Amino acid sequence: MKTFVIATLALLGSASLYGAEADQSLIRQGEYLARAGDCVACHTAKDGKPFAGGLPMETPIGTIYSTNITPDKRGIGGYSFEDFDRAVRHGVARNGSTLYPAMPYPSYARVTEADMQALYAFFMHGVEPVAQENKASDIPWPLSMRWPLTGWRWLFAPKVEDYKATSDDAVVSRGAYLVEGLGHCGACHTPRALTMQEKSLSAGEGSTFLSGSAPLEGWIAKNLRGDHKDGLGGWSEEQLVQFLKTGRSDRSAVFGGMSDVVTHSMQYMTDADLTAIARYLKSLPAQDPADRPHQYDETAAKALWNGDDSQRGAAVYIDNCAACHRTDGHGYTRVFPALAGNPVLQSEDPASLIHIVLQGGTLPATHAAPSAITMPGFGWRLSDQEVADVVSFIRGSWGNKGAPVSAAEVKHLRAEQMKTASTQESAH
Repeated sequence: MKTFVIATLALLGSASLYGAEADQSLIRQGEYLARAGDCVACHTAKDGKPFAGGLPMETPIGTIYSTNITPDKRGIGGYSFEDFDRAVRHGVARNGSTLYPAMPYPSYARVTEADMQALYAFFMHGVEPVAQENKASDIPWPLSMRWPLTGWRWLFAPKVEDYKATSDDAVVSRGAYLVEGLGHCGACHTPRALTMQEKSLSAGEGSTFLSGSAPLEGWIAKNLRGDHKDGLGGWSEEQLVQFLKTGRSDRSAVFGGMSDVVTHSMQYMTDADLTAIARYLKSLPAQDPADRPHQYDETAAKALWNGDDSQRGAAVYIDNCAACHRTDGHGYTRVFPALAGNPVLQSEDPASLIHIVLQGGTLPATHAAPSAITMPGFGWRLSDQEVADVVSFIRGSWGNKGAPVSAAEVKHLRAEQMKTASTQESAH
């Protein structure tokens, strides 16, 4: 009998240990999924505690602030799994009101329930509680009324159901799940209608999906489809994986909001998932049926090499840009990005390029590429006309096909930058 009791207790102890290990495994899975969804980037204010909210986000109707999603009573500490699921996948708060679609629940609607359980385990048991109250939005009445959001959700939010594979290629299907669901890439990279819904939520809904967005806080979320001019047509799968993992590649360097995505999310993802994302994106055809590969034109390079800076913006380029990006526009691999054939520089809207010239930017350090590299801003020393000239030169040289830029466009964006900086400063 004694032997039986000891054996039974040992078995029960093993079962208890197994349960604890299973719970920890679920929490670790949830942490990975939260990384894939980049939850920390939106729900963490500058210099704030992780997931405690308070980050200001500009919208066309005013500024809203991300919420506390730590397991504190001021956050989601009292949420059941059903409460959590309704908020994340359905867009309905615990009090029954509809969330602003800045919370990308139209994308999360396709996240599987199993992954939702893992996310819930992580946020409830893997995140430090933070006693921080949520901040009210700065949206003026009557736009601040919540009830119209319910109608918006009924009209535009998709049915909540687990993602179903749409490709016979398991890698492409995994990439689609990550891009269209947890990664909510369309929330930034898909254009929106006048009623502010994304024009399409998946590749199966048309060529507008991931075709690029209007400016948000001075940046353009670029076209991720197969276009060579302003999309990913000229990128290989390997280059795209490298870019997502390190923020840099042979062709480009990360900037703007995508820097946070690489810093907080992509660098922590497995190579298998990054490959799945890259392969899925490379499967998307070009939006422009007349799209053609970039053809390098050495006219500008020869002129600059021979000391001819008579072209509009060429002298400004020589004085401020050529040392890093070179007179041939090829830059230095994975350090200073190439300008020749760079799709970011050839988009219809030049906002991102103007923004970088005015304010500069920092290429963030990652585990795989630990050196941070900063480009200084030139807004303090260049006039609106000089910025317009050099941006026009870059967009039209070395075979680039971007349209010229006016001083008025630069002046407008400079003012918008100052307004955004003021809003962010007041939030702190």
